[in-house]
Amino acid sequence: MLRIVALAVFFLFPQALYANFDFNANCLKAYQQIFELKLSNARQLLQAEKKINPDNGIVLMLENYIDYFYLLTSDSKSEFDRLQQNKSRRLDLIAAGDKSSPYFLYAQAEINLQWALIRGRYGEYMTAAREIRKAKVQLQENTEKFPGFHLNAKGLGLINAFLGNLPDGILKSTLATFGIKGNLQAGVAMLDKLSANLPQSKYAAFYDEVVFYYVFVLNDIAHSPQAYAKTMKYTERISDSSLLKTYLQALVCSKNAHNEEAIAILANRPEGPAYQAFPYLSFLSGLTKLNKLDYSSSADFNRFLQENKGVNYIKDAHLHLAWIALLKDGTAAYSAQITKVKSQGYIYQEKDKQAQNEAAAPAPDKALLKARLLFDGGYYQKALGVLADHKGADFDAGRDKTEYYYRLGRINAGLGKEDDALSAYQNAISLGKNLRYYYAANSALQIGKIFEARKNPSKATAFFNIAVQMKNHDYESSIETQAKAGIKRLEGGTN
Repeated sequence: MLRIVALAVFFLFPQALYANFDFNANCLKAYQQIFELKLSNARQLLQAEKKINPDNGIVLMLENYIDYFYLLTSDSKSEFDRLQQNKSRRLDLIAAGDKSSPYFLYAQAEINLQWALIRGRYGEYMTAAREIRKAKVQLQENTEKFPGFHLNAKGLGLINAFLGNLPDGILKSTLATFGIKGNLQAGVAMLDKLSANLPQSKYAAFYDEVVFYYVFVLNDIAHSPQAYAKTMKYTERISDSSLLKTYLQALVCSKNAHNEEAIAILANRPEGPAYQAFPYLSFLSGLTKLNKLDYSSSADFNRFLQENKGVNYIKDAHLHLAWIALLKDGTAAYSAQITKVKSQGYIYQEKDKQAQNEAAAPAPDKALLKARLLFDGGYYQKALGVLADHKGADFDAGRDKTEYYYRLGRINAGLGKEDDALSAYQNAISLGKNLRYYYAANSALQIGKIFEARKNPSKATAFFNIAVQMKNHDYESSIETQAKAGIKRLEGGTN
């Protein structure tokens, strides 16, 4: 009987019986709690494991997971500064562990990669580059030693995708000096294959983590048109008690014109003292409500500002509160609120940089703002209705006239009226190519995507290049990165 139980444990928890790296039932439960964002429960389980098995290197790795998700959800720079001291201690202890275990190099790579991803949020690119390099080398070596250890593909897929679509800057140039490059399509393919095959393998327990990174890659790195469909497909088997599932689904729905679905997901999210505080979900709830012009969303943005102890989205939240004030009460109310965008928050994050720029500009046109919000929510027909009584000639300023044609292009594209969209985008490029606003550059990017879908590579490449060539505008890094990725796709080359 004992032998049968031992065999069952071995198959349930792969590679569980290596000295120093015992991914046993207790560690597995802690790991699962982490991916439901029940971080306090996970800490308690790991404390108990330390008493029973003080030399277990898996505990060190999972403690790093807890720090990683705590920092992602709290977004606290001060906590980042405090907790990063744990990294070297954990790596030193793991380095003294059992080299014959597949977790020996894997655990070190995970710790390096997690800290690199966090550092990128705060502009620590040089250190992040070194950590990414170490993680890639460690995972490649581990793959050679343990080709059947499929978890290596998770980190390598993420690194490939991340490096393959990295915007120009310090991080990319530093990695280039190390000879470290990536391939976006190869990374996506690795994560897609792993997500599809993992549930039928002995590594099924690691499914939630693989899907977490795959969704991140599809939505934030690849900007894939399949992001919504694949996210909903692969997250379906994740437990509804997972707050991380709520976050993944709601975020992707909100960014892919499934706004009502995002609102419902957020309204039904799991709650209770066991869950890690996640203020960003209040911010996301505000976004989805405002996208349908529900001004009660101000309560969500204010809740975010009250709960948030982090550094990101503060300016963006105040900008959205200023928009609500403008649409409800007019320019005077907007002016009073917009001063907070200028005086509060930080500009680590691109959305906050954009909020700062918008705060320095004149107040937006109300009709264009309504159309923008409705479009972001996927309410294309309503957005078109808002612009129905307007023409380009109705707008005097170069900014507003350019934005009118840009919004008209985006809305028509959303409705499947591609020829109307192309005409509007062309007008936006002509009017806005010398302005600092992003409308012209993103119009060129969107035209490129339309021609790519129409299997017209020469025209697609031409417009992607136009998008790349436009400089000194808002969202320059994001638009240029997407355009360069489009060119690479059409060339069939690597990044």
